[in-house]
Amino acid sequence: MSTAPQRILIADDEPLARQRIQRLLEAHDGYQVCGEASDGNDTLLKVAELDPDIVLLDIRMPGLDGMQTAEKLSQLNNPPAVIFCTAYDHYAIQAFEVHAVAYLLKPVRREALADALARAGKINRVQLQALNREAETTGEQLAVRTHRGTELIELADIHYCEADQKYVTLHHSRGETVCDYTLKELEQAYPEQLLRIHRHTLVGARYIQALRRTGDGQNELELRGVASRLAVSRRHASSVRQWLQEHQPSP
Repeated sequence: MSTAPQRILIADDEPLARQRIQRLLEAHDGYQVCGEASDGNDTLLKVAELDPDIVLLDIRMPGLDGMQTAEKLSQLNNPPAVIFCTAYDHYAIQAFEVHAVAYLLKPVRREALADALARAGKINRVQLQALNREAETTGEQLAVRTHRGTELIELADIHYCEADQKYVTLHHSRGETVCDYTLKELEQAYPEQLLRIHRHTLVGARYIQALRRTGDGQNELELRGVASRLAVSRRHASSVRQWLQEHQPSP
């Protein structure tokens, strides 16, 4: 039984370097180039879009460099394996800190690349087994442009999304991130994961714990991992109750 080829994203700001890596990969069976990226922010966007198994990553790139990009990738629940391909040898120690599989110096040799790809494949199999054990993890990510660059946020880590005038703040397990998505866009893209509870609020459905009624007759929602309760509008209270009835066991 044949297995699907490992999907590879090539990230390098030099087109000739990307072409050379692609030629080297053509000599190895079991691998497929699914895309290319020209800088760090582009890499994060392509990872979110294409979900590669392996990223071949340059270090010296404009904007977000390879180390910063790898650090952001390492924070994902299901990160791709990272293989650095660089002309500089003095980043090797940092490479291990961001959990890189291998550190290859340019010009990359075919044998060294083959060895690195084999190690990346083993790591990905371990990750896959871990994902199977952690069935709740969706593996989907949002690529969010911020003033710091592009940030990848696991959809499964989002507690709630809150609109305030023109901006939406994502409250997640690592903190808060302001994004330029609208609540409507998020709601339509992820109807199973994000539930509308208010004109200004979506919540991560997996964190819903209980619907409470206050002394003055207002509805509030308790979320796991969130200290404060969130207001539920009268318009959306019935859909929240319905969700609770469908997804939570009877006492």
